Amino acid sequence: MAERATRGSSVAPAYLLLTLTALLWAGNAVSSRWAPGHVSPQVITTLRWAVACTALAPFAARRLVAEWPLLRPHWLRILLMGGLGYTAFNCLFYTAGVHTGAVNLALFQGAIPVLVILLNRVAYRVPVTAGQMIGVVLTLIGAGIAATHGDWSVLTRLDFNRGDVLVFGACLLYAGYTIFLPTRPKVTALAFFAAMAIAAFVTSLPPLAVEWATGHAVWPGLAGWAMVAFVGLGPSLMAQLFFMRGVELIGPNRAGLFVNLVPIFGAGLAVLLVGEPFGATQAVALALVLGGIACAERLKPAPAAGATPEAAYSQTRTRRM
Repeated sequence: MAERATRGSSVAPAYLLLTLTALLWAGNAVSSRWAPGHVSPQVITTLRWAVACTALAPFAARRLVAEWPLLRPHWLRILLMGGLGYTAFNCLFYTAGVHTGAVNLALFQGAIPVLVILLNRVAYRVPVTAGQMIGVVLTLIGAGIAATHGDWSVLTRLDFNRGDVLVFGACLLYAGYTIFLPTRPKVTALAFFAAMAIAAFVTSLPPLAVEWATGHAVWPGLAGWAMVAFVGLGPSLMAQLFFMRGVELIGPNRAGLFVNLVPIFGAGLAVLLVGEPFGATQAVALALVLGGIACAERLKPAPAAGATPEAAYSQTRTRRM
């Protein structure tokens, strides 16, 4: 009993951090719907990482310099993780929001946990437990109900346009980023994130140049800058730090399930900010998503005897390089 209580208290911070991450990402989705006309996709992508890097500088600069000898051998990995998991994901996501609807965006985002589990299986032979599969199914049903507002016939009418392809590509990139997080160099999370934030900013400049050269760049006004400040400090900075720590505590497969809270929180923010109703459909969706996360947690295999709390997610953790 005492051992179970110890395990529960050791992962409780991960649940809180991952829930806050989903809330901030839901806010990012709302911002993406407001952005057209106020700021263009590549401009907001570059500016959000400029804001994040600026906010990080006073806290991370010394640590980044001190730990650079450990980071330098992994510079290509950092560039790819920052460029694909941060820059490319945001570029594709914001661009997709111009071409596809909210239903499609929510449904494809709900696929991230499935992609994480599948990629972990393919890349690292990580076993998929029955609890994880049940959790994935329940959370996907919940996300589907939230996205379709309980009208499953919507699924039969979906037209997969360019936006759908773009957002699926974005989700695939973020799933790949997630499974590589546990392999990060042996440095502090702050130094590693600072390095990736810089990589994200640098890799965002070429697509920004293309958008500007083609005449599609829209620079922010007052409302646009408010969005930039939010996505730079919230989804870009705090959410990424929270997510990295959550993955470190409970592993990518289990952490990935919390992504399914994004459409639920998105609906909640729509109620608060846009005035959309919250009825029985949304309540059922929320119950299914939370139930799926609970199944994945409760039905996981017990950790090996003598395992430390932080190593308790041996079913999903990969080597750290």
